[in-house]
Amino acid sequence: MFTVGLTGGIASGKSTVADAFASRGADVVDTDVIAREVVERDTEGLAAVVAAFGADILDDSGALDRRALRARIFDDEAARRRLEAILHPRIEAEVRRRITESPGPYVVLVVPLLVEAGWDRWVDRVLVVDADEDTQIARLCARDGHTPEQARQALAAQARRQDRLACADDVIDNDGPASGIEGAVDALHRRYLNLASARRE
Repeated sequence: MFTVGLTGGIASGKSTVADAFASRGADVVDTDVIAREVVERDTEGLAAVVAAFGADILDDSGALDRRALRARIFDDEAARRRLEAILHPRIEAEVRRRITESPGPYVVLVVPLLVEAGWDRWVDRVLVVDADEDTQIARLCARDGHTPEQARQALAAQARRQDRLACADDVIDNDGPASGIEGAVDALHRRYLNLASARRE
C-alpha cells in the first residue's frame, strides 16, 4: 500500500491536514490515536504497563491515569525506556495491520516523530506540515493555555524545523488560516493517487 508519512512540529496543523486528506478518501492512520487505544481499559497493553509501574497509575474506574504515568516517568530515563519497550511494539504491530488491511487508495500515516523515531523507513513519501516558530507559539498559547516561554520550551524539545524540512519530499506551508491548505492538499492528493495507481500497476 502506497503510504505517505505525515509529520510536523507541535501546533503546525498536522490534524487539520490529516482531516483534509481523509475528506478526500485517503485512509488516515494516526499513531497518537493508536497509542491511546493499545492501553485502553482491559487491554493486554494496559496490563503490561500496570505490571511494570504498579496499579497506582490507574484511576478509580480502572483506566490509565495518564497524568500519574507521566509523573512516574518524568526525569526517569530508565522508566521512560521501559514504557517505550511496552508500547512501541504494540503500536507498530497495529500500524502495520492497518496499513496492510487499508481499504483506501493510499494511506496517510500520521507520526509526530516520524523521522526522529525512524518511521520514515516505512513510507514512500514524507510530507511535512510546516509553520514558523511564531505561529506555533501563538497556536500553543491559544490552544493549550501555554505562556510564550512554555511554548518555546515545548518547541525546543522537538527536532529542529530545518532538520525536519531536510527530510521532506513534500511540504505544506500552514502559517496562515486553515482554509489555505485546501489547494495544497488537493494537489498532493492527485499526485498520491497517481503514485498509488502506478504502484498497483
